[in-house]
Amino acid sequence: MIAKMKKLTFLIYYKEYEHFLSSIRELGVVHIFTKAQGTADNVELQEKIRKVARYTDAVKFLNGLGVDIDKHQGNADRGDRTVEKLSELQQLQQKLQHKLQSVEKEISVVEPWGDFDCRNLLRLKDVGYDVNFFICSEKQFKEEWIDKFNATVVNRIGSKIYFITITPTDEDIELEVEYVKIPDNSLSELKSYVEEIKSKNDDVCVELKDLARSSLSDIQEAQKRLHSEIEFSKVVLSGDSLADNKLMLLEGWIPENKCMDVKTFMDLQEAYYEMVNPSPEDNVPIMFNNDRFSHLFEPIIRLYMLPKYNELDLTPFFAPFFMLFFGLCLGDSGYGAFMVLAVALYRMFAKNIGAEMKPVLTLVQLLGLSTMVCGLLTGTCFGFNLYEIQVSFLQYMKETISLDNQQMFNLSLILGGVQIIFGMMLKAVNQTIQLGFKYAVGTIGWIFVILSSAIAFVSPGLMPMGGNLHMVFIVVGLLMAYLYNSPDKNVFVNVGLGLWDSYNMATGLLGDVLSYVRLFALGLSGGILASVFNSLAAGMSPDNVIAGPIVMMLIFVIGHSINIFMNVLGAMVHPMRLTFVEFFKNSGYEGGGKEYNPFQK
Repeated sequence: MIAKMKKLTFLIYYKEYEHFLSSIRELGVVHIFTKAQGTADNVELQEKIRKVARYTDAVKFLNGLGVDIDKHQGNADRGDRTVEKLSELQQLQQKLQHKLQSVEKEISVVEPWGDFDCRNLLRLKDVGYDVNFFICSEKQFKEEWIDKFNATVVNRIGSKIYFITITPTDEDIELEVEYVKIPDNSLSELKSYVEEIKSKNDDVCVELKDLARSSLSDIQEAQKRLHSEIEFSKVVLSGDSLADNKLMLLEGWIPENKCMDVKTFMDLQEAYYEMVNPSPEDNVPIMFNNDRFSHLFEPIIRLYMLPKYNELDLTPFFAPFFMLFFGLCLGDSGYGAFMVLAVALYRMFAKNIGAEMKPVLTLVQLLGLSTMVCGLLTGTCFGFNLYEIQVSFLQYMKETISLDNQQMFNLSLILGGVQIIFGMMLKAVNQTIQLGFKYAVGTIGWIFVILSSAIAFVSPGLMPMGGNLHMVFIVVGLLMAYLYNSPDKNVFVNVGLGLWDSYNMATGLLGDVLSYVRLFALGLSGGILASVFNSLAAGMSPDNVIAGPIVMMLIFVIGHSINIFMNVLGAMVHPMRLTFVEFFKNSGYEGGGKEYNPFQK
């Protein structure tokens, strides 16, 4: 269900505006839709947004260092200083990396020439001789250069020759080969620089890890404070100026059960307020108010989109179907028992389970219980057939609830038909709530046609197919569907639209029902894979008293782990697909609501 909301309108004197907003934030129950007005032009707000991006990058960088974080209450001021320190260290690290690349490039130039003291070249220059460095191929090198330019081969690497020439300073030398400019430092000096740079970089890395270990909580606290300031600034800019900017008008929303708290608070404020029910055109924020069971499935509908305020919340209606569909898709009692037991052990031994995590764990256990029950329909447990065990209880269960493949196939189609018809009933209710009963008449007509035909097909003794009673339902249903397809249009347009809907209903309904075959197919494929891994475990284990059981257990555990991962993923995705596409479409679900998010610290 969707919680009832009240619309609040505030009128505040401009000098009291920010103080009033601070008080509203302390109250923490008023949802305010922030507007884009003024956001792009507000320099201070834009600077805060850029600062948040820096803090986010800092948190991501420090988390990526992979150190154990010291858990403590963060200090926002210390977090600001830490971000500046982190920026300095990152800049230093970047400079060191650039320097390292530069020195390594110089080493690659000098290395083929060997380790020599570059000061000797300067001594030769002082006495009137230049030393030049060249590289050429073996074919390019000419022996005459040895006598003419005192050429000396220093190194050969592959087909390349590294040679030098020693010529008088006043003599120009021009060779059509590659000239090399040698760095001013020797090879040993350059390698020493590399070690020095790496040592400095290691020190910076240690300092960064110490920073991540001790100050990550501080940065996160500073990030929270900054987010709070940004939200406050956005709310400040969301007010409308009235009476020559002397008054500020602001609108918000509160849950109906918080009205007395807000009235008590507002009576103490120096501001005018008005509290009214929302009008149909209002974009009312959505807050769920479901029972404990339906609440567990709210994250699933959030993956799609929230309902609008004036339409039904489908969470309580699809939750039992989703739970059943998950069990049929996974379809193995052993896998279901594993899920229940694994979550129970996690609850026992895990420390500091977050409040948001507890409903998820409960949902996993419920889905595991559903899988255990659905697995009994086929008797599958870790790929083994339980009903092959000659135990009186299991044989009784086999005779009572077990289904073969054909029956499981039929069950999938029946469940699909039931959910689709149920969705159409919800669509009629939704149309009645939103628009009025006359807009639901066409949908009710189609329900008569489809439901009566289904009953006549399943139970001809109760209602013969094509009999008088069946034909009454068909005729009445078609008249309702054709004449009230669009109540605001004339009868001829309604008949035309009804014929078009007949075509869409015939083709779309068949495709929708056939989509539910995946419930049978996924359960069957998962059971086959499980039995294959069992066969591999038994067939590939060596005939050895010690090694045999070890290999068998390894194949069994690894194989079933892979199968559980794949099947659980499929058992989540495909029921979700059936819910979002088939069920939501036939129930007329529109969605598009915005979640209730109170203005608070």
